[in-house]
Formats: sequence, C-alpha cells, structure tokens
Amino acid sequence: MCGIVGYVGAKRVVPVVLDGLKRLEYRGYDSAGIAVIDSSTNGAGPRLDIRRTSGKLRNLEEAVRLQPLAGTYGIGHTRWATHGRPTEENAHPHRDCRGEVVVVHNGIIENYLALKRQLAAAGHEVRTETDTEVIAHLIEEQAQAAPGAPLEQAVRAAVKQLSGVYALAIISTRDPDKIVAVRNGPPAVIGLGQNEYFVASDIPAILHHTREVFFLADGDIAVITPSGVRLMDFNGKAISRALTHVTWDPIMAEKGGFKHFMLKEIYEQPRAVRDTLLGRLSLEQGNVYLDEMEIGEEEFRRFASLRIVACGTSWHAALAGKFMIEQLARVPVEVDYGSEFRYRDPLVSANQLTVLISQSGETADTLAAQRQAREQGSRTLAICNVVGSMLTREANGTLYTHAGPEIGVASTKAFTAQLTALLVLALYLGRARGVLSPAQATALMEECDRLPGKLEALLNRDDDYEGLARRFHRSRDFLYLGRGIHYPIALEGALKLKEISYIHAEGYPAGEMKHGPNALIDENLPVVVIATREPGSSASEVRYEKTLSNMREVQAREGQVIAIVNDGDREARDAADYAIAVPGAPELLLPILEVVPLQLLAYHIAIRRGCDVDQPRNLAKSVTVE
Repeated sequence: MCGIVGYVGAKRVVPVVLDGLKRLEYRGYDSAGIAVIDSSTNGAGPRLDIRRTSGKLRNLEEAVRLQPLAGTYGIGHTRWATHGRPTEENAHPHRDCRGEVVVVHNGIIENYLALKRQLAAAGHEVRTETDTEVIAHLIEEQAQAAPGAPLEQAVRAAVKQLSGVYALAIISTRDPDKIVAVRNGPPAVIGLGQNEYFVASDIPAILHHTREVFFLADGDIAVITPSGVRLMDFNGKAISRALTHVTWDPIMAEKGGFKHFMLKEIYEQPRAVRDTLLGRLSLEQGNVYLDEMEIGEEEFRRFASLRIVACGTSWHAALAGKFMIEQLARVPVEVDYGSEFRYRDPLVSANQLTVLISQSGETADTLAAQRQAREQGSRTLAICNVVGSMLTREANGTLYTHAGPEIGVASTKAFTAQLTALLVLALYLGRARGVLSPAQATALMEECDRLPGKLEALLNRDDDYEGLARRFHRSRDFLYLGRGIHYPIALEGALKLKEISYIHAEGYPAGEMKHGPNALIDENLPVVVIATREPGSSASEVRYEKTLSNMREVQAREGQVIAIVNDGDREARDAADYAIAVPGAPELLLPILEVVPLQLLAYHIAIRRGCDVDQPRNLAKSVTVE
C-alpha cells in the first residue's frame, strides 16, 4: 500500500527520490521519509542522514528545504498506515539500535509482535508502533553475528524470520554504496539507467529516468550498486529476470493540464477503450485475437464454466462481464470477491477457467485466489493493466487493458478498459464456442468501434454534471439503482461517490426496492437510476419498463430522481427530475457509456465539497496487503 523509491547513481539523490515519491503518493500519504548515505566523507566513514514527517509529501519537502541533506545514494517512502498512527515517529525509514541499518517497507509483518518481544528480550530498543522497525533490528542482529559479511547476507537471514508480505529497500553504513531490495508479495520494480539504478514500488516513480525495468518475483533479493544489479533468491542462489521495455510516455503519468489526475483519467477513457480494442477485432471475418495466451481455442471450447475473481471496482467490472459472457458465449459464470474466495473452501475444477481482474496485477487477495485456483487444477487468465506484474506472470494467459498508468486512487479509465477487455473475451468465447456467427460478431464489433467517439461526445457535456453537482453536493445520502447489466454500474457509481466525496451512497438492484430501500426515500434523497435500453430487444424493453415504474415509485415518495437515459428518450426524461443522456448502443456496451456521467457527477460533487479527489482519505491505489 506504501510507496518505495531507491536510487544509486551520479545524480543528486535527494531530488530523484523526492520526485519518485511524488509520483507514488497515490499509494500512501499519511507520512513520508527519506534516508541518504554520503560515502564520500574523506575517510570519516559513511554518514547517514534521515528526514521524516507526518502528513503529505509536501511536509517532507519542506523539512528537506529547511534542513538540507546530501548523499550518494538513498531510499524514500510514502506511507499508508497499517500498524501505528500516522505520526513522524512511525514514519519510514526505520533504523536499528546503532543507527547503521535503515529500512523502508511496503506490506505487513504478521509475526511482528512475537519478533518485537524476542528483540526486546535480546536488549534491542524498539521505539515505534510499527511492524517495520523489527526488520531493521533483525538485520542488525545478523550483521553483528557475521562482522564484515555483506549486507545482503544479513538481509537473507533476517527475512527468513518474517511471516507476512513485504517489499523492502535497505541501506547500511556498514556496507556502503549498496541498496538491497526484497520482494515477498507487494510489487517491486528495478530500473536500469545509464550508470544509475533504481528500485520502486511502481513504474511511474522511475519512468522519467529509464524505461528498462524488470519486476522482482516473490522470494527475490536484488543487490543494487553503482556497478549494476545482482539477483539472488532467499538462499543466496543467483537468478535472473527478463528485462521489460516500458512503452508508456512519461508525460502520460502527468496531469497533462487537468486540475486532477482523476479528471485527466476520465478524459482518457476514449483512448483507453480504443487501445484495449486495438488489434483484437477483425471486422472483416468477425474473428477475435487474443495474444499472451497459453490457452488454445480448443481448450476454451472445453471449459464448462468460468469464475471471475476481483476486488473493488474490478469486482463491479466482473459482474458486468458475467452478463456479457453468459449472453454471448452461453457458458455459466460465477463472480467472487478475491477477499472471500479462499476462505470459503470454493469448488474449483480443471474444466473451469478462473479469470482474475486487477488494475495493478499486485492486489494481494486476487493473487491469493489465483494461486489457490491453480493449486486446484484450474487454468487462470489475467485481465490487467500492468505488463509484467505478478498476476500476469503467474497466469496461463493475459488480456492486457492498455489504459496506461492510472494515478488517481479512484479507478476510472481502468474500469472502462476492464469492461472493454471482458467484452473482447466474451466475443472470443462466443466465436470459439460457435454461439456467435461471423455476422453477429461483426455487428457487435462495429458497435465497439464506435464507442470511443461516443465517449468523447459524453465528455463534451461536462456542464450538465457540474450543474447537478451544484444542486446535490450537500446531500448526505445517495441511492443508485439499475437492472441486469446496469446494476453493476449502479454499484460502481455509488462507489465512486463515496470514495471521493465521503457521501454515503448505496447501489441496489432496482427490482429489490420494495425489499428495504423504499424506507429510505424522502424529499432529501437523490436517487440515481440507470434507465437506458436497447431498442428492438424485447428483454431490454421489459427491464426498461420496470425501471420506469421504479422511478415513478421514487417520485411518489417525494424522492428526487436523476436518470441516465438514452439520447432522445422523452418517456424516461419525463419520469425523472433530472436526466443525463448517453448515446444509444447495444445493451452489453451501454455500461461503458453509462459509467462516465456517474464518474463526472462524483468528481464535481467532491470538488464542491472541497475533497482531495486524487488521494481520498484512508484509501490507497494498490491494495497489496489483506
């Protein structure tokens, strides 16, 4: 959940680390810190300097301005608090008793209390409330047991005592000009520049310096020095990892003139959808092409069912994907929360495909579900935005969403790209299983091709969403309703509002209103209803008519209806107090259009309430711990 940056090279280390932390602040912003070692001190021995502050990164930048520090290499950290309050004392980096070993950590050490008692009994003074500090003391013990041994040897011995998940970066004055990085769960990426080397929690932190990277796997230790990077496992055996060339332009990770990353990423959705479709659909033959796939077409045909596992926003995409796959491929689909999957003793078989969705590819619960599914004989397919992430490396196939880096904590373009990828998968399965004819597939593909243009048209109506925000930003509660494939979009709309505006919002199936939600409706409750349809589809028309009845029920109880409707639909407009129109599309494609107004409504309400939309309180971008 936290952000780590480390640097060894010829540049001034402090600006490099602080800049990297700024690009990782979406991962945590409760406190921040930096440690640098100056090993060029004319025979006086390496000098360690640390600055730490509570609150956002700007506080650390001010502390460094007031008390400058210099060094030849260093590590930094931006924290999302798990163990211990977000105070300066609990901020990383953490030191050993002698002030010689410094550690930054992303993850959770599950046995830290036992280790803390063990260390205290051995005479160590543990000063903070965190689980991280024990790591520095364990390394100190191992270093004292083998004086003169390299830092990585002490680190290897120390991490074998840890239970939990962790990404670490460690420096020590006892072994200068060296950063040791460790991965066991949360992500860690190593960057190779021109005579300079980096470690970070995510690519955007180092993208301005290098595009040549590789990801550490679980059980990897990297030793980073001015002369290069060596890799080994926890037993000291030398290993290697494939280098990846990152194609993201560094400018893609900046705000690009928008006030917030979230707004920029909302406006990038036409491109994200276009890029996710690119090269995968053949409008001439009605065929779908999946790259990065060990699973062959014959195997796809044999799967008796699919299970989709995801968390948060990705789980909402999975729910919509269930409708897409079942309708287009006629194969049963179950949807599971990653956080619940392995705790309910799920029934998994070799004739079931397990699809795992994660923007980062490092979501701890989703990775655990993937491993359990594989252990029980299921093939796994990842839908992911980050090339080379753990989820993709462990999958039998990957459907990459080419959304580009997403910095805002509340997911927007990653969600629409996931919906698009699920639609591609549904089309592929439909063709492979003989359910969709080439003509049927081509008709849907042509509609997919029109999606980016329709999204751009929606984004040109920003004044409509701002006007609604002026009207409803003081509301204390919202209810979101939808039927069928539109219900997951109601859930996602409610999630976006609660994430960034802190207004209580609830998504509900419209058909369940009489089973509880009606009790909430009064003149103070805005009710957002997704009332779109696919003209000519009898099933869609039935759902639409029932949804109009729900809207009339709300109005009869003096609730205020905000409806998402089709362009030109007078009937739905008349049944609503406020209406937002979206372009027409086949019903399975409508969710990609419907979610955009809900994202912008949430954004403008949050701005009017003075909220930090890019870094909402108590949340982090990549949930790499349970």
